[in-house]
Amino acid sequence: MKASLHTSLNESTALEEFHERCWTDGLPVVIPTLERVEAMIMGGGIEPDIILGAVGPGYAECTVEKAAVNAVMAGCLPEHFPVVIAAVRAVCEDEFDLGVLQSTTHALGPVIIVNGEAREQCGGIASGWGALGPGHRANASIGRALRLVLANVGGAQPGISDMAVLGQPGKFTACFAEAEETSPFEPLHVSRGFSPEQSAVTVVGVESPHSVILTPDGDDPNGAERMLRTLAAAIANAGSNSTYGGRATTLVVLNPAHARTLAGHGFTRSSIQQRLHELATNPKRVISGWATSRQYPAAEADEPVYAIASPDKVVVAVAGGEGIYSAVFNAWGAGEHGVLPVSWEIEIGQACELPAFSAGVPETLRA
Repeated sequence: MKASLHTSLNESTALEEFHERCWTDGLPVVIPTLERVEAMIMGGGIEPDIILGAVGPGYAECTVEKAAVNAVMAGCLPEHFPVVIAAVRAVCEDEFDLGVLQSTTHALGPVIIVNGEAREQCGGIASGWGALGPGHRANASIGRALRLVLANVGGAQPGISDMAVLGQPGKFTACFAEAEETSPFEPLHVSRGFSPEQSAVTVVGVESPHSVILTPDGDDPNGAERMLRTLAAAIANAGSNSTYGGRATTLVVLNPAHARTLAGHGFTRSSIQQRLHELATNPKRVISGWATSRQYPAAEADEPVYAIASPDKVVVAVAGGEGIYSAVFNAWGAGEHGVLPVSWEIEIGQACELPAFSAGVPETLRA
């Protein structure tokens, strides 16, 4: 798709052609005229022919220009583009298993979490009320830009290469900022190896969010444990893939009130991860009674099956308004690496010459 392809056509005619050629996500797009794409590239601050990675399942190379075309179509402003660049780089890392994530029959999609000053510098990415819902231009446009890259560059088309049986709305767009100001924990990107001065995206390949109601009694000394047990039950439910031996990563998004309650009981991000790993289990005898192919010998009936294989298989973020609901995004577990989350630095006003391709990921995240 060339940026200047439709500059001479009436935009309404061009839009219909985009739909006919399956270049959209089913919704109207902004026509990527040459002028709009050039402005988007300028917002990214790097040369248009720089390759950001190979996008599965087709593994075509995505250049900055191709990403810019799709960002324009998604409705992004140029100041959003550094976040789009970082997100594209992240999902193209081998650890993310993008090819299988895009082609599975399961309803998976990338969720982008933004940390650092880029939350404000890149168009005001929302972290509070309804951060994953409508009404936030930056959130909606950035997540949608990544989706259009996955379709138009990666070749993921429903029923052809994207084989999700039903799909889910998060495959249109899923992007939010962490609520660092109201979180009792260090920012997510800091816990994943970045400095507080840096900005970064963390992209996680998961199901749609499951709302979890938590109404702890503030005077209950076991209130935090009850909250974690409830979250664990939502993760290890009968219909979740990860319940049957969690190999992939689960995303847990706590609203600030719930995060403060847990922190008030002495929990940190890492101890929350540890406790959810311990609690999100089911005995084999229970699983054998469900409508799955998993049947275990009677001698193993009381052995637990962990929905979260290890504490590092949980990403805990803080976002949303103050209330009684948090959310879990359950995992899948296939792919060579188990669809690992990847974090990537957001570079604002960077020079045209980039360092080595892998320099944006801390070494600890590439293991």
